[in-house]
Parts: sequence; C-alpha cells; structure tokens
Amino acid sequence: MFRDECTLEVRAGKGGDGLVSFRREKYVPRGGPDGGDGGDGGDILLRATGRVSSLLAVGRSPRYRAGNGEPGGTSRSAGRDGTDLVLEVPVGTQVFDARRGHLLRDLAAEGQELLVAHGGGGGRGNASFATAVRQTPRHAEPGEKGEERTIRLELKLFAEVGLVGLPNAGKSTLLARVTAARPKIADYPFTTLVPHVGIAAVGEFDSLVLADLPGLIEGAAEGAGLGHRFLRHVERCRVLLQLVDVSEGALEVPEAAFHTIDSELTRYSAALAERPRLVAATKCEDAAARAKAADLSRSLGRPVRAISAQTGEGIAALLGELHGIVRGG
Repeated sequence: MFRDECTLEVRAGKGGDGLVSFRREKYVPRGGPDGGDGGDGGDILLRATGRVSSLLAVGRSPRYRAGNGEPGGTSRSAGRDGTDLVLEVPVGTQVFDARRGHLLRDLAAEGQELLVAHGGGGGRGNASFATAVRQTPRHAEPGEKGEERTIRLELKLFAEVGLVGLPNAGKSTLLARVTAARPKIADYPFTTLVPHVGIAAVGEFDSLVLADLPGLIEGAAEGAGLGHRFLRHVERCRVLLQLVDVSEGALEVPEAAFHTIDSELTRYSAALAERPRLVAATKCEDAAARAKAADLSRSLGRPVRAISAQTGEGIAALLGELHGIVRGG
C-alpha cells in the first residue's frame, strides 16, 4: 500500500486580552467600568475533500498558525475573534498525535472535519467584574494561549494509479505484464474480487504503484455488482487509468463501455470523476482493434492510447505518461 505522509506543527490563535477602561463622558464624571472582553483565538481544523488527492500542498509548510483574537474595546465592545484556519486534506487521511502516536481520527468521507488545535479564550474586560459591592474593578483577564500540538498526517492509498474498466477489460493482464503481481486472470466477469497491487518500473530509477481494481458494471454507484466496495478503493488512487476492451470479443462496444464507467464515477462522486484520468484501448493485437481504438478517440474527442499487454505495444509510453502525471510533471 502506497503512503503519503507529513508532519505539521499547529498553533491555534491566542485569545485577546480584556480591557481595563472607564466611561469618560463630559457629564458623567464618575463613569463606571466599560472595558470589553477580548475575542477568542482562531481554531485549526482539518477538512477532508475530494478536491485534493495528496498531502503535497499541505505538507509544503511545516507550521500553521490561526489568527489571534483582538483585545476588548471601550464601551463594553468585545474584540473580534481570530480567524479559523481550515486545512484541506484528501479523503482517507489519517490524523495521528505525533508525540503520543495514537490515531486521532480517520477522515474517511467527504466533508469530515477534525478540530486539531483549539483557540484560546478571550480575557474578560473589567466591565465583566463589576458587582454591586465592587463597582469600579481595575483589573481584566489576559487572553488564553491557543492550543499547540504536533500532528502526523498519513494518506493510505491503494495505489498511485488505479486501473478501472468493465469486467474483462484487461486490468489484471496489464498489471501482471508490468509488475510482479500475479492477479487471477480468466475469461469471465469479476475474476478480480479484491484489489491487487504491484510496482511497475519506469525507466531505470523510478516506479509506479498500480492497483488492479474490481470491475465496474452499470449501477455500481447504487451498489450493484461490487458497487460501493469497488468505488471506495478508487477514491484512494491518485490517478485513474480507464481501460476499454476494443477486441472482437469485447463485452460492450468501446463507446458504451467508456460511458458506463464514466457515468458511474460521476454518479458516485463529482470529485472522483474529475480525478486525473487516462484512457487506454486494450488488446490491440491486430489492425481491426487498432482501428477501433482510433475510432474511440475520435468519438470521445480525447486521446486514447492503444496498448497490448500481450505484445507490450504502447505500454512503456503509457507508464511514462502516468508517471509524469503522478509526479506533477
């Protein structure tokens, strides 16, 4: 399983100090206390979102600070609260206390949040201490310090590249061709019931982690076939490689096969449908299959790579292209 991780130091905002102040009006020579309370310090939260697929952006800065609360003002006016800081992380991010090592939360769903550092409370101004007995208090509270902690974020991905397609699209065969993984391969639907992960060499010094994921069928977004079980795996892949069988024995015509997968990804999650995705036509062992691949590219209005796991045609170039996307090139 591929891991993407980083360690962050977070500090919530300090609360604003309360104010010591007394009314000073022309015809009120002995005005009472009117010092306002300080504002609360800002919190720091983590929010899971499908808009990001790695911890690279949040990990670029090792330290994060939320806004401090403003001090109280005269006329009992409260200071403004500090600005909260919300850090967006990928769905599937696990959050650990770096010092103690325990898991704080697994942000496994879109929109889940975790408060990782609580802002300090604002101090009370002297107006808050006035009583019938003590009518002119001359003290106020300082704002509290914001919570500080060190957290470790870990995104567990099934792979950098997830292979998606209808049953028998050639996912297992491709994985077996480019990695040491040995998934079960047979000529009937749902041969793959659990993900298989392998590492493919890219050039002499680099690699890609690929996963052969269970085949989708129409209605998967509603749970048909392997349904949500499959789509949860897809969510934890950084890039998708959609395979379309263009051979004579394909289960569906290529255009319909592409749109079945595309529709299910969109219905399950709009963010998932927008994940970086390449399309490859598989089983291009003859001229007829290559012609279908070209026709599919024209029909979709996007590049379709013609590959053959049997002969190796187009595979090196495809891995290079995937590697460039994963590494941000």
